[in-house]
Amino acid sequence: MFESISSKFQDIFRSVRGVGRLSEKNISDSLRAVRLALLEADVNYRVVKRLVDEVREDSLGREVLSSIKPGQQFVKCVHERLVEIMTSSDSALALSGSPAVVMLIGLQGSGKTTTAAKLALRLYKQGRRPLLAAADLTRPAAVDQLRILGERAGVEVASGEGVSPLKNALDAIEYARIKGLDMVILDTSGRLHIDSELMEELDELKRRVRPCQTLLVLDAMTGQDAVNAAGEFDRRIGIEGSILTKLDGDARGGAAISMLAVTGKPVKFAGVGEGMEDLAPFDPGGMASRILGMGDVVGLVNRAQELFDDEESRRLEKKLRKADFDLEDFRRQLFRFKKLGSWRALEGMLPAGMPKVEGGDERLRRMGAILDSMTPGERRRPEILNGSRRERIARGSGTSVREVNQLLKKFAASRKMMTKIGKMNGKRMNTQMGGANWQL
Repeated sequence: MFESISSKFQDIFRSVRGVGRLSEKNISDSLRAVRLALLEADVNYRVVKRLVDEVREDSLGREVLSSIKPGQQFVKCVHERLVEIMTSSDSALALSGSPAVVMLIGLQGSGKTTTAAKLALRLYKQGRRPLLAAADLTRPAAVDQLRILGERAGVEVASGEGVSPLKNALDAIEYARIKGLDMVILDTSGRLHIDSELMEELDELKRRVRPCQTLLVLDAMTGQDAVNAAGEFDRRIGIEGSILTKLDGDARGGAAISMLAVTGKPVKFAGVGEGMEDLAPFDPGGMASRILGMGDVVGLVNRAQELFDDEESRRLEKKLRKADFDLEDFRRQLFRFKKLGSWRALEGMLPAGMPKVEGGDERLRRMGAILDSMTPGERRRPEILNGSRRERIARGSGTSVREVNQLLKKFAASRKMMTKIGKMNGKRMNTQMGGANWQL
């Protein structure tokens, strides 16, 4: 994520950290590079001008000039102003009504249906009782897709039998009232903001269903076009905020940085992967850190805490203290680790300069295949894995005996190290990602 702009910012910061004193000249040179990096990332030019002007003013202040580490102060100024540009006091998802109705709108192909299911799953985990409702009767198989995603999320889906999106939406809201469901998420059909007829249809749908939140789902990879579309949707329909999807792809950062400043409406959620759990509240601080190449370790920890429970952590701690951690435990942790998202997305949350692993997702997949090819008894007692068993496991997993041997060797070394740490640490260990420290 943001590889290009992050790399440029790291080069800028590397050069400014080397100066002994911030002067008007080296500040101007650095800000010129910052301006170019932001414009190339498709950030709105007015936003770029505002940020550059504010950083210049901050950097030339007396407090910065007297600092013993002026380069770090410059980096701090850029980070703080970037966070400020993306921060809104209205970023929370305000739900009201019985049921509360959230309507997702947007362009075709922006990921509304998948986002609807991800949002439903997130709210379900928070104790809500959401209903997914189909209001997209235009795209072939849209209703079937919503039904499948709803099953994966574990929430009910109202596919509707009506002849119009409006009737389906109204029927779904009434069904939610009858069943005691406390919210409805409407998945509407995609449309161009320049298509007056379809926009009028959407406006009527909103007036009739009266959602408490209308959220615009946008593809972050479209950059400034996403911001322009948001402005037009807000003018024609009215939105409370947006959801940026595909932020784990090759997004240049322009939409995330510009959205609030240009439209006045906050980004409320960010899609950071293809998994059902890969929807998170938009965090300006974490986003700014990732854009600047500083990583988002706090965001990574928060995602881990959502997926790993305290009871499992305590169970693993006991096993480690007794040197009883086996391949069955590792297989369980590997499965949970995969739910954090793609390897590429996780690497994007680490600071620039951290070593990268080529083909990390494929290596994890092959490790999982090897573990799945073992019997439960073999995973519990890896010491019984003789030559013939290893050959069978390699054939069953589509790997080689060499890969099986490497996994077992790394497991033995990791178990020895984790057991030693577990015995030394008198406090509770963080074993939530027990197998994640393995070298891939």
